[in-house]
Amino acid sequence: MTSEREAGGRVLAVAVYDGRLLQVTQGEGGPWTLPSGTAELAETPGATAERVVYELTGYLVDGTEPLGPVSGESPDAVPAVVCQLLTDSPSGGASLPDGQIRWVPFAEAERDALPPAVRHYLQGHSPV
Repeated sequence: MTSEREAGGRVLAVAVYDGRLLQVTQGEGGPWTLPSGTAELAETPGATAERVVYELTGYLVDGTEPLGPVSGESPDAVPAVVCQLLTDSPSGGASLPDGQIRWVPFAEAERDALPPAVRHYLQGHSPV
C-alpha cells in the first residue's frame, strides 16, 4: 500500500531506461540532478514522481518502486521513486528545453551527488 504525503513534501524521481538515468538541470552550467518536485495534497510519492517527470521533460513514466532509506541514511530522507519509461520520446509539453534534459549511463552518473538509496539502487542494477 502506498502512503499519501502531505502537500509540500519533496519527491525525487529516479527515471531509468536501458541502463541510463534521467537527469535535468535548471540552467546553463547548473548541476545535473534527478527530477524532483513537491507533492500535491493527497498525492502519493509515485504519482508525484510521474507528474514531475512529465511536467519537466514530457516523458511518461510509471513511478511504482519507492526506494527506502539504506543503512546510514536518515529515515526522514527525501523519498525517491524508481520510474520506468513508458514512452521512448517526450511530448511537446515539457517545461525544460532539450539542452536541460539528458539520459546518462548509470556508470557515468555523478554518484556522489545522489542520495544513498539511489546510489545503492544504481549499483545493484548497473549493466555488467
